[in-house]
Amino acid sequence: MPPPIEAPTIQRPYDGCGKCFVALRRLSRKTDATTSPERQAGHVEAAVKAVGGHIIAWADDWEVSGATDPMTRPALGPWLRNKKGPYDGVVASAVDRLGRNLVDCLNTGYMMRDTGRLLVTYGHDGPWDLNDPADENRFTLEAWSAQMELRAIQRRNSDATANERSKGRKRGKHAYGYRYVRTHAKASIDHVALDHGELMPEDVKKRENAAEVIRAVARRILADTTGAITPDSEAARLTRARIYSPSDHLRVMSGKDPRGLPWDGAALSKMLVSEAALGLLMHKEKPVVGEDGKPIQVATPLWNRATHTALLKKLRLSRKPTAKRAQSGTHLVSEISECGNCTYRMYRTGSPVAMTCKSRPRGLTDCEPSPTIQVSILEEAVTNSFLANYGDHMFMETVYDPGNGNEEKLEGLRAARRRLRDDREAGLYDDAEDAEWFQSRYASLTSDIKKLEAEPIRPAGMVSRPTGRTVEMEWDAAQDDGERRKLLQEFGAKIRVWPSGHTPRYEITFDPEANEDAREVTSR
Repeated sequence: MPPPIEAPTIQRPYDGCGKCFVALRRLSRKTDATTSPERQAGHVEAAVKAVGGHIIAWADDWEVSGATDPMTRPALGPWLRNKKGPYDGVVASAVDRLGRNLVDCLNTGYMMRDTGRLLVTYGHDGPWDLNDPADENRFTLEAWSAQMELRAIQRRNSDATANERSKGRKRGKHAYGYRYVRTHAKASIDHVALDHGELMPEDVKKRENAAEVIRAVARRILADTTGAITPDSEAARLTRARIYSPSDHLRVMSGKDPRGLPWDGAALSKMLVSEAALGLLMHKEKPVVGEDGKPIQVATPLWNRATHTALLKKLRLSRKPTAKRAQSGTHLVSEISECGNCTYRMYRTGSPVAMTCKSRPRGLTDCEPSPTIQVSILEEAVTNSFLANYGDHMFMETVYDPGNGNEEKLEGLRAARRRLRDDREAGLYDDAEDAEWFQSRYASLTSDIKKLEAEPIRPAGMVSRPTGRTVEMEWDAAQDDGERRKLLQEFGAKIRVWPSGHTPRYEITFDPEANEDAREVTSR
């Protein structure tokens, strides 16, 4: 990890002298030697001295692209939006440190002009005067030059990526669960491997086993029969467990400090259904097909094609408007408590925290009196009842068996062969050389299909298996009350509450359809 970059000393606080400057520095990468922080600081201080001003603050934006609008930059943006206090102008080592987008640079320059503030850069004689046509043209030219340089960099990167992709090699950001392997620090990518979180010699922090993290999420979602486990609830669980989000995991892998960003349910869902998890080379979210008509494999799959298909089906169903919304909180009795009068769901409210029926205040029913009961009473009761009835039972888990994947492999090969056949019928491969290539690829695909057809097919599906652990052991090992509520939901737990004075005050039931053991009812 590169050493932290310290901001130079602030010369003097804001004093209203008319030349109190915010000094800005920016780097796309901390390792960019050609525009080092020290060189920028020296140029900035020289520019401020030349105009007789002083620096009241440093706005350092490291690892911020020049394409980023100055108004939205983490350090500079709040100053420009008047969120950090008064100042008389900004100073930079060059116009391209302000940004590499012509429109953004001009907008920022005109904002300085229109608000009566100064804009100073090293190498320019005095502050920029955008009311003067000559100064305006020069500023525009330097901003345009910065944009042209950015476009050249982007074009080179795009060309290099396309070249690597044509050779069946990865480039750019890798998918979560994978990591790039290089023979040495500055070498090109040698191959893509599963990210098991090994502590490498240059690492400062131990990384999570990202491959196992995403596999566990897939297993939990596929095995869920309650509708309570979704990408959103899993994102909340991973955030609570303080597992690095994909962006923070990538930062740690690069030797940078994590930012503490939470997991996002939509992004997690996208990762789960992406074919990148099959270890395929991807471009614009689609697999890249090689000359043999098959998707190019660049890494070991996180799971097989059958699991990918099952995740697609499960997550597409969960997006339907009629799908049950998952509970992502950690409260034990939330979502399983309902009013005994009107059967509407009860909600947490008040202090001390209580479960309350809100159907009448919301105009849904005429439920009166609306029952209210302290959460601690229900939590103790449901815990005691559940463990008394099921605590010593052997815990069975329902898991997704991906099968041997032969059925999906066959479908993939048949689809590739159909594409070749359709292309041939459309008039492609009519030349002698093309026809020869077509015949060899078609024969190769047909041979692979026949080999797979001769092998047994074990279809994917849900299976139940013993874990060797009791229900009480699973309860004690649960990460939080959100995990324990999941156990209650698997056993069909339901709590009904009536108003004070009613007998019983509450009733706890376990649905026999959720568990094959005999129905148990506990009332008080």
